[in-house]
Amino acid sequence: MPMNTYRFFYIYDMIKKELRIKYKHKRSALSEGQIEQLSLEIANQLLQLPVWEKTYFHVFLPIIEKSEVDTQFIMHVLSGKDKEIVVSRSDFGALTMTHFLLTDNTKFRKNDYNIPEPIDGIEVPSSKIQVVFVPLLAFDKAGNRVGYGMGFYDTFLADCALDVIKVGLSFFEAEEKIEDAFEGDVRLDYCVTPKTIYKF
Repeated sequence: MPMNTYRFFYIYDMIKKELRIKYKHKRSALSEGQIEQLSLEIANQLLQLPVWEKTYFHVFLPIIEKSEVDTQFIMHVLSGKDKEIVVSRSDFGALTMTHFLLTDNTKFRKNDYNIPEPIDGIEVPSSKIQVVFVPLLAFDKAGNRVGYGMGFYDTFLADCALDVIKVGLSFFEAEEKIEDAFEGDVRLDYCVTPKTIYKF
């Protein structure tokens, strides 16, 4: 393979890494009060999406230490609409997730990465989940996203039904383009910020 081809991949790979650094820094600069307010605004924006006839909604539980979107407000909305809420436990060896129905009896504990996870419960197959709220660090105007780079959500979303609705949640607005996005990345259908709903 020609040397300039290697250089091509190296340059584009660095762009995604730079976005991770940029948005981790931007999130860490937010105060607890700002995170709470912005998360509430995102939850209110979600009410405008055409997803509320669905039944099974997958919600990520935030890593507080990484200043992620607080999804408790979304869970309140879902509970108020009598939706079935699905949460996950991660297998960091296989890089896969197992999904469980959230009930009054669900007990949680944090894993080694400070992710709150259900200990056990009623397992839900990926194929049954209709809407997924997707965590991310950055996204672009084409619906590509940058996560932490582990690939959990790309694997999970690829295992869902073809018509699953993928909704990213972000404190910040879209980048123009993520240069190193590739076909293996699963694109979002929507991304919701405190001020904007993006449809892709």
